[in-house]
Amino acid sequence: MTRPEVWLVRHGETEWSRDGRHTSRTDLDLTATGEAQARALAPLLDGVRFDLVLASPRRRSQATAALLGYPDPVVDPDVAEWDYGNYEGRTSAEIQAEVPDWRLWTHPVPGGETAAEVTARADRVVARLRAEGGERALVVAHGHILRVLTSRWLDQPASFGIHLQLGTATLSVLDWDRGSRVVDRWNLRPSAPAESGGGAAAPPP
Repeated sequence: MTRPEVWLVRHGETEWSRDGRHTSRTDLDLTATGEAQARALAPLLDGVRFDLVLASPRRRSQATAALLGYPDPVVDPDVAEWDYGNYEGRTSAEIQAEVPDWRLWTHPVPGGETAAEVTARADRVVARLRAEGGERALVVAHGHILRVLTSRWLDQPASFGIHLQLGTATLSVLDWDRGSRVVDRWNLRPSAPAESGGGAAAPPP
């Protein structure tokens, strides 16, 4: 087993992410803003060598990977977004009008995945990264699955992801410290963000 440094990129903006609509199976393209966001993020990855590049099966993730300079990522269904079932395409406010205080992290998702099922997928990704990631790996995927993946990297339950804000077209880095898995950088974007919700990024070493 290796101890790879793991770089995470959430895909750029889509119409539904812009509007706060839960998007899993729906295969949306990036908006023009989303494409610009991905291009702006690309310099933060310049000169960085990855031994493994994974992307979700969804077009928005693969398009982001291509704009970052990785047009042929390994497509891994385990990094597809949390399946929102009957809540696909709906906003949290719309769901909460029917189920007060509903949060994905704490409530059931009718017709979708359970937290245990998403946890199992994230654990398989962590195992794959340990087995195949070499010195450094890149995962281009979605907001909720990346937050679950990070929670499992830290040996925390999926619900820990509620504490991990993650904007579109952002870069995060998972690493090691004295044998423990840690978060090294989180929710970084270029210094001139196209969308609110992420910190300004100093170029990673």
